[in-house]
Amino acid sequence: MARILGRKNSRISLPGAASLLVITMLFAQVLGFLRTMFVNGVFAKDGLGDTDAYFAAFKVPDFFFYILAAGVLSVVLIPVLSDHMSKGDRRGVWKLSSSLMNLLGLITFVLGIFILIFADPLMGIVADLHPEQHRDAVAIMRLIAFNPFFFTLSGILTSAQQVFGRFFVFAITPVVYNAVIIASIFIFGDWLGLVGVGLGAGIAGLVQFLIALAGVKGLGFYYRPKIHFKSPEFRGILKQLPARSLDQGIDSVNSIVETNRASAIGPGVVSAYENAFILHTAPILLVGSSISTAAFPRLTERLSQGRPDLFRKEFIGVLKFLMWIAIPVMVVAFFSRGYLARLIFKRGSPEIALILGFLAVAIFFRIIFTLLTRYFYAYKDSTTPLIISVFAIALNIILVFTLARPEAYGAAGLAIAQSVVAGVEVLILSIVIFQRDPKIFTKDLAQYSLRLVSVTGFTMVTAFIMLQLLPLQLSDVGFFALGTKLGAIVLVVFTVHLFVSAFFGFKEATDFIEKIKKLIISPIKIQ
Repeated sequence: MARILGRKNSRISLPGAASLLVITMLFAQVLGFLRTMFVNGVFAKDGLGDTDAYFAAFKVPDFFFYILAAGVLSVVLIPVLSDHMSKGDRRGVWKLSSSLMNLLGLITFVLGIFILIFADPLMGIVADLHPEQHRDAVAIMRLIAFNPFFFTLSGILTSAQQVFGRFFVFAITPVVYNAVIIASIFIFGDWLGLVGVGLGAGIAGLVQFLIALAGVKGLGFYYRPKIHFKSPEFRGILKQLPARSLDQGIDSVNSIVETNRASAIGPGVVSAYENAFILHTAPILLVGSSISTAAFPRLTERLSQGRPDLFRKEFIGVLKFLMWIAIPVMVVAFFSRGYLARLIFKRGSPEIALILGFLAVAIFFRIIFTLLTRYFYAYKDSTTPLIISVFAIALNIILVFTLARPEAYGAAGLAIAQSVVAGVEVLILSIVIFQRDPKIFTKDLAQYSLRLVSVTGFTMVTAFIMLQLLPLQLSDVGFFALGTKLGAIVLVVFTVHLFVSAFFGFKEATDFIEKIKKLIISPIKIQ
């Protein structure tokens, strides 16, 4: 296994890294979708309320992972490690990585013991569940208590590998994680019920760490059981850690608040919201996170080289592409929400479709958000995103308590709050970036945005027409029947978006069309 990973972990270009991440992220999202679909199909026999325990159980372990470790991975760690790589100091890369593994590994291990002991009262804070659901949620939480520990160690290892220009292990870990959980549904489901999925998730966390460890083969991995507190670079990481960790932690607190409010609305609302949220998150991870993650090491490298001009140029290039591709994704999510809801929950759920419809706007802004935050992290500034995030999440919590009430908008209020806050957050981030670097948002970008609005109109009309031609029928059940119609809608919408964009002179569209032409008409060389 290590030999295979060592070969696959060769250095690749930015386009190659982006392609690898998009492909594997797509596969991971398909598996994540199937995971939720199988959980619904196997365990939600009497309705979505049967799976509330599954979705609620992950909130506390996720919270501790995000508040303690997730913030330092990639966006904080990579710029510091990139400085060492630019000097050819590979040993320094592993010295810092080892120190961080030792410190955060110790903290998350202790927290795993804490979750194991206090799972019952912690679950009571997250959601007000039926006693049987509460018992299952507590059992699942205990089974995944040490996942933050495994995620932290594997995250540091894969972040270091990205600095070496190697993305393979980072790309496949979510694939493996979802695959193991899916297997657990059928291996442990009959024996342990919904709790068996928790056992699978715990095993998946361990497997993910082992793969990340195997992936350092051939990179001169240098580990020492020591925390180098005297290292200036390590202290620099620790100084950035509280701000970034608080940013991630507050976001996780927001998720807990949403779960709590959803459980207060009624049985099954937790599962309905989580299903819709998973559908909305998939394109954000696939498009936004994968492309921004692939671009981030290159952006930090430009700053390390003292070339802010190249940083600015490449940042805007990636931003334009994300804006261009986010439009059809948002349009498809909104108009095809009924298809998507029935795919993930076989019997169909108007609640899931309703929530997803309001989350569609958030998809666009969250895709852009993934890159805007990396502007600050590239400059090793984690405080500014934290301040903006605190404001945004405080606003979201206020909106949730205002809108997500049975007498107001109910479950839809959760989604409305998300979309409003996503737009506000992107707006504030953009204003701050412009104040720091007025050259980054030029007249060309403004004109680009206006032309994109025009293209969006054609894309929306196309989606509307396709839904009239291929309406969702009660007889449309099963992956093949739904997938065929949905696939046709997606294909036509994206094709129209592509060619209308090319007509309006979008470089992203014309470059893509040229690549397709070359692929079709270029002669095949036979040796």
